Amino acid sequence: MNPARIAVVGVGMMGADHVVRITERTAGATVAVLSDYFPDKAEQLAATIGGCRVVGDPLDAIADPGVDAVVLASPGPAHEKQLAACLDAGKPVMCEKPLTTDVISSLEIVEREASLGRKLIQVGFMRRFDREYEQLKSLIGDGVFGRPLLAHCVHRNPAVPPGFDSSMIVKDSLVHEVDVTRFLFDEEITTVQIITPRSNPGAPVGVVDPQIAIFTTESGRHVDVECFVTTGVAYEVRTELVGELGSAIIGLDQGLIRKQRNPVQAGRGDARRVAGIWGGDITPSFVERFGGAYDVEIQRWVNAVRRGDNVDGPGAWDGYAAAAVCAAAVTALETGEPQRVEMVSRASIPGA
Repeated sequence: MNPARIAVVGVGMMGADHVVRITERTAGATVAVLSDYFPDKAEQLAATIGGCRVVGDPLDAIADPGVDAVVLASPGPAHEKQLAACLDAGKPVMCEKPLTTDVISSLEIVEREASLGRKLIQVGFMRRFDREYEQLKSLIGDGVFGRPLLAHCVHRNPAVPPGFDSSMIVKDSLVHEVDVTRFLFDEEITTVQIITPRSNPGAPVGVVDPQIAIFTTESGRHVDVECFVTTGVAYEVRTELVGELGSAIIGLDQGLIRKQRNPVQAGRGDARRVAGIWGGDITPSFVERFGGAYDVEIQRWVNAVRRGDNVDGPGAWDGYAAAAVCAAAVTALETGEPQRVEMVSRASIPGA
């Protein structure tokens, strides 16, 4: 089987990282075309890859007959038109979040894909491919914790780029916890509240940081998230799941830690550490923390493209659901009031 010929649209930090990933660490794929709003940058990168071409217009790159599939790492506002072009061309696409920048256009993309009768869009929620998140999901599925009741999450960044505003904490950071919640619990988020403690003096002027998000799911489960993106320390992402029979925490750089009630002697605490000891450095950025997850994500996507089923992970519906929750969260941030998440029923869109 010939390698999948990939067009990478957008060669900023994320796109350039995917180019290296596909070229050096992904089996069954080659980077055939690059496209970026800054052509000099694309030309420099293409010169390091044998047989790679630069196509200036992203829509032309998507339609190029020498391209089998597309990685979208372009700015979010460009995604709607670029995703539509992928659907029109019938080409599989790995789209970095967001699916689109608003709920209405995200739903339109879901409906447009569903009308084709086949899946083409995968969305880049990479945490689903992280070893610790996969292990936690497996333990939940095996009933190790009984019924999952709630989760506590932490999402911290050392700093944010210029131009970052308070709503971007929701749309760029909290969005990952939105997807983690849906992934672990297999149900939608129905309400969201944002609490704003005293802001960090080191945050940019006007940026409300940290923020505390509270989700409620369809069955009444509770999830709270601390988002603090100007800590000045390092990149920290943790999730603790609490169930009726025990709990587990990931993201401490020492493997999954599990505390479980002894099933034979109920009531007796049985705390076990699975792999590693406390200590070491905190990862400096998301690239180091989730580099392995990105590798798995892209390899599985390429495998799916070559098989012809095109998607092996979160799809367009997951991108739409995340957009709907984030829209409610931004309103909650602005008003200070809890908000209900407004979503259409998935059953109302056959094939979604």
